[in-house]
Amino acid sequence: MKKLFLLCIALFVSLSLTSCQSNQDQDESVNDKEPITIKVAWWGGHPRHEYTTKIIELFEKENPTINVEPVFANWDDYWKNLAPMAAGNQLPDVIQMDLAFLSQYGEKGLLEDLTPFIENNSIDTSSIRQSVVNSGKIGEELYGFTVGINVLSVISNEQLLDKAGVKIHDDTWTWDDMEQMALDIKKYANVYGSNGMHPPDIFFPYYLRTKGEQFYNEEGTGLAYKDDQLFVDYFHMQLRLVEGGAFPTPNEVAAAVRGMEDDLIVNGKSAITWNYSNQYASFDQLTEAPLTLNLPPEHYENKALFLKPSMLLSIPKSSKYKEEAAKFIDFFVNNVEANKLMKGERGVPVSSKISEEVKPMLSGEELKIVEYVEKAISLTNEMYPTDPTGSSQVIEVLKNISDEIMYKKITPEEGAKKFREQANEILQKG
Repeated sequence: MKKLFLLCIALFVSLSLTSCQSNQDQDESVNDKEPITIKVAWWGGHPRHEYTTKIIELFEKENPTINVEPVFANWDDYWKNLAPMAAGNQLPDVIQMDLAFLSQYGEKGLLEDLTPFIENNSIDTSSIRQSVVNSGKIGEELYGFTVGINVLSVISNEQLLDKAGVKIHDDTWTWDDMEQMALDIKKYANVYGSNGMHPPDIFFPYYLRTKGEQFYNEEGTGLAYKDDQLFVDYFHMQLRLVEGGAFPTPNEVAAAVRGMEDDLIVNGKSAITWNYSNQYASFDQLTEAPLTLNLPPEHYENKALFLKPSMLLSIPKSSKYKEEAAKFIDFFVNNVEANKLMKGERGVPVSSKISEEVKPMLSGEELKIVEYVEKAISLTNEMYPTDPTGSSQVIEVLKNISDEIMYKKITPEEGAKKFREQANEILQKG
């Protein structure tokens, strides 16, 4: 009996030691796991850089074996820097992507299809509408994951509108109303009636939609609108407003687009700025006067309004750490604390669950963005389609021709013909 007892004791000690050794081996395996570093790239101003850095710190705390190296710049420098990275097969592991460039990078085989990461639940889409997920698709490949929803907006300084004795009725106002309003603001408030509707690649396509036309055809092989008079009318309107002192000169526009801090509404030189809804929060922080979000002119008759991905996140094929990159995208989209820091600055959260969680944390001004986008969603559920291959070149051509027109080097009529020829040539080449 005594021998049996001693045998049991010995067996127990042996099993305990084995278990402890096993646990120790597991702990050492976890602790000895080499941390990896992923690069995350984005464009934006100082407020975006600041809160994104805090989001990265949260992510690293929850994922101690993943370090994040930030790569950021303003809009122009961002794309200039990204091109040579792509050429050298050295793209960051997570790339903030714009719809205008998605085809360019995706169809050149530079971006990973994100569908498998959704299928294995690395990126959770359970509270995201399928139409929003699909907004980053080209054909059957999901090259970008939408992180926020935007709507085109007209942001107004109410004190300056009151001084000019004008009011925006955004359910019914027309382009003629907008033009007269801009002239009245200049006359009675002695500031610009608008920041000049820059850049043209955002506002000219919207103008076309108000006239029942589209910018690109469905195949992406050419321009959709057939009547160049639409182009001519749009740019003659711009010229009239510059000549009437209601819009800034081209030189002033060039100076103002360097950053949000330079926008004319921030320094009190304009009563209105045309921008996407997510930018309202930053403008509100930078401006002392109360601001209002308004729907753009003539959105109602031809259902011109649309929802647009504010930006997307993509993973390059060259990344060695695709699973970790997908984990970062999921965190960015689905983590409550991260979105509390973001406060809709990158667009209204695409997750309905996160949107509801974040709402109570928003200030009155931040909540206006959510309410504005919700109002737009009640009017339309159309997501803006992905731009075709070559669109970034078309945009560059449109900007250059717009500058030539606004500097009066060519007429709108000459610009319309020139733009059609060059844009169609680019798009037909694909």
